Amino acid sequence: METKIRWGIVGPGKIAIKFAVDLQLVKDAALTGVASRDLGRAKAFAEEYNIPHAFGSYDELFQSDVVDALYIATPHNFHKDLAIAAMKNGKHVLCEKPMGISRAEVEEMVAVAKANNVFLMEALWSRFNPTIQQVKDKVEQGQIGDLTYLHADFAFYGLDRDEDSRILNPNLASGSILDIGIYPIFLSYLLLGMPETILAASNFHENGTELQSSMIFQYPNAQAVLYSGLTSNSHMEAEISGSQGEIFLRPRWHEARGYRLVKGELEEVVELPLKGNGYYYEILEVNRCLRANKIESDLWSHQNSLDLAWLLDKVREICGIRFPFET
Repeated sequence: METKIRWGIVGPGKIAIKFAVDLQLVKDAALTGVASRDLGRAKAFAEEYNIPHAFGSYDELFQSDVVDALYIATPHNFHKDLAIAAMKNGKHVLCEKPMGISRAEVEEMVAVAKANNVFLMEALWSRFNPTIQQVKDKVEQGQIGDLTYLHADFAFYGLDRDEDSRILNPNLASGSILDIGIYPIFLSYLLLGMPETILAASNFHENGTELQSSMIFQYPNAQAVLYSGLTSNSHMEAEISGSQGEIFLRPRWHEARGYRLVKGELEEVVELPLKGNGYYYEILEVNRCLRANKIESDLWSHQNSLDLAWLLDKVREICGIRFPFET
């Protein structure tokens, strides 16, 4: 039997729990290490998920020989430094989205991956979702004609969080855009590419955290209307509309389990259940790439992450979204 790819988790928080559960569904993967700045927390996580090695510092895990690939699941502002440290120790990296706070950070990370000949991918799990993959194929095949309009939103009520949380603390790159606005922006980029112009506006918390943002991405023959927010819920059904039909991604569309295709009087409903929590598919992609000795994915490449980071930068620039640690 082929040797399993050994995975480690950096930052055993809520998202890491879902990842750990899904990794156990991947036949050629084994979860062999976890690191936290709190050794007790790492040990508790290791015990819960049968992980043989727990570390009380990230560097100890990076310098160990017990893992091949690492999933970085810390708050956004730690991604770049942790990913770079891991890659300089020869570890392959799947870094939770956004890969970096800015395009400049992503450029630095990509350069380190290339210099050390290690794999690096942004953990934009929706890209590998079977529904979104199938919908992308249908759009490219022209099954709804020319794509002319896209609407996608992502919102939840976040004002009940502690102001020290990553959602509301500006020192942790808080706000909706990097955390959830990245999803609607990603969908527009995936299906329509880079826009010609961007219109955007935001509202802010008294501490400077961006709370809600509306965006219009202008293309030569199409528009994308996008929204993210922390002040309310939203329906979270994505609409992809063309000259001959429409596709609706069911709520919550970023983790879609099917879609509805409408062409005139005809309607097709497709069910595509997810395996596990949905992180399963991005793990499969990383393992596939590692088996092929690749340093980036064809489905979500370094350039894709650079483009997405540029779009996030542009929206932030237009809306005046900045963090205290940015110079």
